[in-house]
Amino acid sequence: MIGLGIATAALVAFVLSSVYYAALTPLERRAVGEAALDRGRPQAWKVLTELLRTAIVASAFAWIAHRAGDLGVSNAIVLALILWVAFPVVLLTGSVTWERVHPATAAMHAGDWLLKLVLIAVILGLLH
Repeated sequence: MIGLGIATAALVAFVLSSVYYAALTPLERRAVGEAALDRGRPQAWKVLTELLRTAIVASAFAWIAHRAGDLGVSNAIVLALILWVAFPVVLLTGSVTWERVHPATAAMHAGDWLLKLVLIAVILGLLH
């Protein structure tokens, strides 16, 4: 059942992330100007890579939740928030500080990771 949850989470997160970026890219372009990337329509290999990346995150999330002893929805959401601050937020603030990534771009990516992690938490928590 957990394998189904991981696959479902990866697929749903990809779709949600695509909608998220389509909606926020115009805002990023206004904030960042010419420095904004033209993400366009992804090539097939990028779609597959993103699905695999998200499945790996969902698998790691499931493993951590299992080791913690509870994969219920409420505890999974708390875990998602902790992991979001500990990893994407820390990494993205580093990219702003050291790599000159525009804060608007980093904030957009942070929001995407928050959506993905909470979605993974809910799906895995419901299927547990």
